[in-house]
Amino acid sequence: MANSAGLSLCRQMLVVRGGCRFLATTIANSDDDSLFMYDCSTAEKKPQETKGEDGQPVEKGSDTILASTFSESGSYFALTDDSKRLILFRTNPWQCLSVRAVVRRCTALTFTASEEKVLVADKSGDVYSFSVLEPQGCGQLELGHLSMLLDMAVSPDGRFVLTADRDEKIRVSWLAAPHSIESFCLGHTEFVSRIFVVPDHPELLLSTSGDGTLRLWEYQSGRELHCCLVTNLQEPDAPQDEKRFAASRITYCRQDSCIALLCDSIPVVYIFQLDVPRQQLVYKQQLSFQHRVWDVAYEETQGLWVLQDSREVPLVLCQPMQGQWQPVSENDLLNKVSAHLRGNWAMLEGSTGVGDSFSSLYKTTFDNMTTYLKKKEERLQQQLEKRQRRKSLQPGPNGHTKKLKSSDASSAPGSELTAWEEPAVSTSPRC
Repeated sequence: MANSAGLSLCRQMLVVRGGCRFLATTIANSDDDSLFMYDCSTAEKKPQETKGEDGQPVEKGSDTILASTFSESGSYFALTDDSKRLILFRTNPWQCLSVRAVVRRCTALTFTASEEKVLVADKSGDVYSFSVLEPQGCGQLELGHLSMLLDMAVSPDGRFVLTADRDEKIRVSWLAAPHSIESFCLGHTEFVSRIFVVPDHPELLLSTSGDGTLRLWEYQSGRELHCCLVTNLQEPDAPQDEKRFAASRITYCRQDSCIALLCDSIPVVYIFQLDVPRQQLVYKQQLSFQHRVWDVAYEETQGLWVLQDSREVPLVLCQPMQGQWQPVSENDLLNKVSAHLRGNWAMLEGSTGVGDSFSSLYKTTFDNMTTYLKKKEERLQQQLEKRQRRKSLQPGPNGHTKKLKSSDASSAPGSELTAWEEPAVSTSPRC
């Protein structure tokens, strides 16, 4: 999956990552200019084997950050990079607590509700847990899929861990005993790109997929409550193409029960409202942008933050005005954070021009049945012609080849073949 810039918000702390670096700042007030920056290329590296188990050279990582997340309280922040490392931070004040090796490159990570562990999902379908209280402890294998894991979530009560994979499945397992599966949420027809447990309605789950749908589930029973096809929400004047929609981000605002959905490589953010009594997703509006949108995140006190591919305007802040979410023209906090990003734009340059993150995950289908049937028909025709050829060359009573009658030869298949004529027997006396 291609790398792009990311945005994380928690408890008035904002983190922007790009390439191998991230910067963190507070959005509590505009006068606080404190800034923490970290470069993964400077982190401790474990000596790597030059060859893997298959004898092939091991690909070296570029230290690019693959995934990152805050704990629920915002006290911890964790990231993984393509050098197969898990890096854990304390946020108040910012401090790197540990750098630990992971088995494979990771696709998603999340903290448990108790914040005692961080769970890491990798490309092979495994989930490992790493202790937060013992920052140097090794990881323990918790569960595994037979397919690549793309996202992971933990229920707010800490009972369940939810995992989404490339094979259209969402598995709900008991966190205390991950081998015990509570349910499956089945219905997507392509890879499940993102899952999100609604924090103030912890029995509900949102999921998105390469099939272009946003779905609402009662995940403990595996029951689908509502399905919305995002491709049907395009504006009439929007360009119609064959691009398939895969959501790269789901973010939620508790105050208005609003859901913001970002689709991969499309400069549009779709806004829904969660109608809990009716168990439905109500489409409200869409926000269009002139530049590619990398990421979006809600912050309860400020609104919806949008990170986009524009050095002049890297961040856009949207707030509800007159019943609609609209960009804010002037905001001191927005100006402060934007100035930080412009001054450190080099870390985001690697994300500029990056294509679809999920395009390689779509399964390719091959129509080999048509070719098979055509070849089978050709073989049957060849066998039929051989049988007709042998029949037309049957030997006569005296061992000579018998010529077919003209009427039979004209009607028999393969009559264009020449048959040898049987010699005539004379009945007249000799002279």
